[in-house]
Formats: sequence, structure tokens, C-alpha cells
Amino acid sequence: MLLGSVSAFLVTHAYCPVAIIRDHGGAHEREHAERIVVGIDGSRSSHDALAWASRQAGLTKAPLSVVIAWHYPTDYGYMNWLPEGVDFAADAKSVLDQTIEEVLGPEPGISLTAAGVQGPPPLVLVDESETAALLVVGCRGHGEFAGMLLGSVSEFVAAHAHCPVIIVRGDAAPRG
Repeated sequence: MLLGSVSAFLVTHAYCPVAIIRDHGGAHEREHAERIVVGIDGSRSSHDALAWASRQAGLTKAPLSVVIAWHYPTDYGYMNWLPEGVDFAADAKSVLDQTIEEVLGPEPGISLTAAGVQGPPPLVLVDESETAALLVVGCRGHGEFAGMLLGSVSEFVAAHAHCPVIIVRGDAAPRG
């Protein structure tokens, strides 16, 4: 499924967060969903997404679920050779804790859960969206040309999430 030309343009060029609200056939099943899910990866744009999601959770009194996804790298179905001591789950937990601390501080003041989930980030976030009222993700643009494109995770969740999606472009606002 593709985004329409207007929404695709706005997501890639807007200087503010953009909401993607599609017709979700099963939305009636989530009528009582309150949870806001935010996907993070430690990047600046995910810091911005977490800040936006936490403000929304505070305004709506919704619980906030902060999710980081990790997976074992594979090459044609076989796990790549990894150096001894590599612990993807521990690394993800460290990024999760550090990001929450940097963005929200030691006392966030909202109902918050945090989880590291094994799996490809786009699929993990779409799965999380099944029981969410809102999914928030960051989107990194890299320079003039790449800034016109959505990242692979944000593009995937915008097209496949089971709830409305907010895309926060961390680099979109003019800096001065």
C-alpha cells in the first residue's frame, strides 16, 4: 500500500509532525485502546518522537509504551559470524534506558513502560500498533535528496500500521 501524493509530500517536507490516519477496517476492535506506542532507536529523530509522544501522553493521560526492536543480523538465512560477547538485547536495553533518561529525565511524570523486542523494527512496530491508539516514530532525512524520502521503518509503518501514525522528522525544522 502506498501513501497518497499529498501525504507522502507532507511527510517528507513538513516542518512539523505529520499524522497518517488511514481507514482502518478493524478500528472498532481498538475502540478502547488508549496506549501510545513510540518506536526509538537512539537517533535524534527518535528522541524527538519520544518527546512528542510523551507530551501527547501527558495531555491525554494515556499510557506510553516505549519500544526498541533488535534482531540478529542474517545473511541469506544464516547468522553472520559475530564476535564473542555481542549481546543485542543488552545493547538495545542500554539505548532504551539512555534515551528515556536523556529525553524524559529520571521522573517522566506519565505512565510509562519500556520494552526491547526481538524482531525487525518495522514488523515489531506494526504488531505493537494492533493494540495502540497511536503509533509515533521518528524519520531521519539525510541531506537535501534523502530528506525527500521516508525512512524504511517510517514508510512501512505509515502504510501498514493498525492505528493512526505520527511521523516526527527530527531534522525537518529549520535550524538557526
